[in-house]
Amino acid sequence: MKRAIVSGGAQGIGKAIVLKLMQEGIFVNVLDIDGEALEELKQETVSSSLLRTILCDVGDEASLKAALDECLQSPDGVHYLVNNAAISANKHLEELSLEEWNRVLAVNLSSYFLSAKYLSPALRVGKGAIVNLCSTRAFMSEPGTEAYSASKGGVYALTHALAMSLQPEVRVNCISPGWIDCTDWQKKSKRKVMDWPAEEHLQHPAGRIGKPGDIAGLVWYLLSDQAGFITGQNFKVDGGMTRKMIYL
Repeated sequence: MKRAIVSGGAQGIGKAIVLKLMQEGIFVNVLDIDGEALEELKQETVSSSLLRTILCDVGDEASLKAALDECLQSPDGVHYLVNNAAISANKHLEELSLEEWNRVLAVNLSSYFLSAKYLSPALRVGKGAIVNLCSTRAFMSEPGTEAYSASKGGVYALTHALAMSLQPEVRVNCISPGWIDCTDWQKKSKRKVMDWPAEEHLQHPAGRIGKPGDIAGLVWYLLSDQAGFITGQNFKVDGGMTRKMIYL
């Protein structure tokens, strides 16, 4: 049986990725810092034997390594890594502390590097694949997003560096989502009912806001053998927004 590790997989895009991989018959180890969300995911998938949840702070190296070591105990090994965990600290530049900056980079970037580093022997043996979740904010920004944007820019560069370092056994790609509506994919205590105005959808050349499933489907494709000739690439999934010319 092929096995995957998905960080930040208890909610949002990560949860959609987890469910998609399980649908494809992949055993999924879910790493997340939110125990409440992990428990809800376990309850929702209680009838499946394809899931293991691990409480983990991926921004702390010791916590992350312990979780990865637990995953590596399986004789089946590890075939797929999806680095998805991410946080933000969006605020005025003058108010952003170094501690906040470092925490965002630890979760959003360093954990991706460390996971690839510690799993690389197993991934090489399994001729596996890595998908990193980047963001269109690696290429365009709003005010007050320095830490998040810098971390995602790092993910973009880390991806093609890893693709070269892990060749030819392991393929590495990244996906840059745009606006993805995750409201229905949050834990119950944080879930909201959103009714986006038509103009919010229609500003996208694709005619709608994105859904977590739009990302999950591409993640599975890039992990699968169907994408065997694709590595070191970034895929923007943003409804066309980064190609839209806007004049004020």
